[in-house]
Amino acid sequence: MRRVSVVGSSGTGKSTLARRLAAALDVEYVELDSLFWGPDWSPATADELRDRTRAAIAGEAWVVDGNYQSKLGTLVWERADTVVWLDPPRWRAMWQSISRTARRAATRQELWSGNRETWRGLMFWRGADSVVWWAWTTYAGTRERYAAAMGAASASGPAWHRLRTRREVARFLDAVRDGAGGPPSRAPRRTRR
Repeated sequence: MRRVSVVGSSGTGKSTLARRLAAALDVEYVELDSLFWGPDWSPATADELRDRTRAAIAGEAWVVDGNYQSKLGTLVWERADTVVWLDPPRWRAMWQSISRTARRAATRQELWSGNRETWRGLMFWRGADSVVWWAWTTYAGTRERYAAAMGAASASGPAWHRLRTRREVARFLDAVRDGAGGPPSRAPRRTRR
């Protein structure tokens, strides 16, 4: 396990796991949000994001945190040897989205390119301007997309690990730290739980 893509719905803990996994593997951590968002929340074009991502994954060892399949397609997965899909229940993803947004707004934590989340991110009625709205409305579609991708994964592609609980995440990280390169797959090149 040297090139890992960590994916999942908003609020599932991708960044936390990806950072810990990169540290355990002693490889570069790549956050797709930092490649996508410019100053004043200006988004990169699809071409810019693809170019930045290609450069970031040119090395032989990395952990990529994020989705962006609508802009990147399978670019990251084509180089990855492992995909870790965080798939907790919706209530947990929502709780984590709300608490993360509140913490970032309260502390004025800088994210990418000087951007900061505000209290408006908690205002569900603001639609796409709300982190909470985004997490709620994209959850089901994201799950369906990754379930289909995992089901269609070939034995020659990246190994898939679907982690649904904090206990499964902890066991996965422990296996990586113990040098096993992650838990053994239960199906050819992918884990179904």
